[in-house]
Amino acid sequence: MSVVEQYARARILTDADQLQVDLGAVPVVLRYDPDADPRSVRVGLPGPHEWTFSRTLLEQGLDAPVSSGQVRVWPCGRVQAIVEFHSAQGVSVVQFETKALTRFLRRTYTAEPVAG
Repeated sequence: MSVVEQYARARILTDADQLQVDLGAVPVVLRYDPDADPRSVRVGLPGPHEWTFSRTLLEQGLDAPVSSGQVRVWPCGRVQAIVEFHSAQGVSVVQFETKALTRFLRRTYTAEPVAG
C-alpha cells in the first residue's frame, strides 16, 4: 500500500472577497503519499485548492492548538477539529469530525513507500 486517500465531509467557511461565505458540508480529500513526501499530508478542498502541510501538525492539532506557516489546527469540542488555511486570497476555516482525521492519520502510519 502506498498512497492513502480518504474522502471526508467538512464544513468550510471562507472570507474570500471579504464576504464570509458558508459553503456547508462538502467533500474534502485527505491524501498521504509516502513516496512523494513521508512527512506531509495534503488536504484538497473543492475546486483547485490543495494544501500540503506536516502530518505531525495535523496530529498534534487534534489535542491542542498548533500552527505552522499558513496552517493552523485545533480541537473544537470533543468531536470536531478545525484546520485553518491562510492565503493571499483570504482565510478558509475547515471543520472536520475528529474521527475522520484520526482514521486518516492511522492509515498513514500503516502506509509504506513502494520499494524501488
